[in-house]
Amino acid sequence: MKSYRIIKSPTEGFYKEKGSKFLGFAYHVNSLEDVKNKIELLKKEYYDARHHCYAHLINDGNQKLIRANDDGEPNHSAGDPILGQIRSFDLTNTLVVVVRYFGGTKLGVSGLIHAYKTAAEDALSKAEIEVIQIKQSFVVEYGYEKTNDVLRIINDFGVEINNQEFLAACTLFGRIEPEKYEALKDKLNLVHVKVSKT
Repeated sequence: MKSYRIIKSPTEGFYKEKGSKFLGFAYHVNSLEDVKNKIELLKKEYYDARHHCYAHLINDGNQKLIRANDDGEPNHSAGDPILGQIRSFDLTNTLVVVVRYFGGTKLGVSGLIHAYKTAAEDALSKAEIEVIQIKQSFVVEYGYEKTNDVLRIINDFGVEINNQEFLAACTLFGRIEPEKYEALKDKLNLVHVKVSKT
């Protein structure tokens, strides 16, 4: 995975069927703590709603945290269709909650699947999507006299420099596409400087 897609800001969607109202809310989240806080806020704001169904897909770098919750609706009729929309928009670090107000007429499982899917899709279709490039962080340590060599190589590789310290012993913190890291390291080793992943 060289990049991933996130939504830039929260969006809302809506679907109505036989009196039932489905309010969709899409958020960018980075942790399970974020998920919990967003759901708690919605439950407070829409305290009189029958269901607060949700799904999230978070990649924290080490693992994917995926969950679909039906919140009392029939199994797989709410959380899974919502998760399906997050996946079909190819999003990561995203939470979608659909709040349902029951309208008095049962929709059946297929009706529920359609309603939750549509409310989630409506919210996500309004989102501005940002593509994040995954980069390898690294640090270069070198003597001040090698500054020109190091900066020339760093520049050739299009490294994103996060921080630099120019002392007797200099340090440069950067980020680069993972597949370019070894070639960069080999080049820097030729001028006898230390490179390591962070």
